Amino acid sequence: MTETKIPRATAKRLPLYYRYLNILHDGGKNRVSSNELAEAIHVDSATIRRDFSYFGALGKRGYGYDVYDLIEFFKNILHQDRLTNVALIGVGNLGHALLNFNFHQDSNIRISAAFDTNPKNINTIQGGVPIYPMDQIVAQLKEQQISVVILTVPSNVAQEVANQVAQAGVNGILNFTSIRLNVPAGIRVHNVDLTNELQTLIYFIDHYDKKSDEDE
Repeated sequence: MTETKIPRATAKRLPLYYRYLNILHDGGKNRVSSNELAEAIHVDSATIRRDFSYFGALGKRGYGYDVYDLIEFFKNILHQDRLTNVALIGVGNLGHALLNFNFHQDSNIRISAAFDTNPKNINTIQGGVPIYPMDQIVAQLKEQQISVVILTVPSNVAQEVANQVAQAGVNGILNFTSIRLNVPAGIRVHNVDLTNELQTLIYFIDHYDKKSDEDE
């Protein structure tokens, strides 16, 4: 299938569409209009139609969208037709929470390896995930062919750990630290700063209309 280049904002909404389409399908819905989908996920219908238009004719005028066909399409786009193993680096409070969060229940993503410095965690299995010492990061990521990692280490060691995973050939880092990482070209970093998100939410509550305002 030809790679489709789409805006970042659209790419961020694709998993949302996929999730709600599955909910509609499980509820016995076979066909949906952009207006109905907009009401369910709080994204305006014009945005939905524009997002879908990047992928060609996904629906029919006067008919709407076939729910099952859309699910199969987004399953392919989001690689939900194959299992993706990721690694968790740093098993502190947030790391433990992520280990206990069942990604695989709602998607084809699974944490298959974790790494930590705490002797109480090393060489144990938690949430069905083996925890290795930090000095095995490069070897294990290569051996298990893991290309995506979740980084929940202390900020003062984040760059050092990023350097190690870069050596292992990873393609993506989900960074929960407050540090902005320097990585080689070809590695994509998505930063998740919970403090920043809360401060932004509070700002919007104080300065904008009191309504749902999902990412555009």
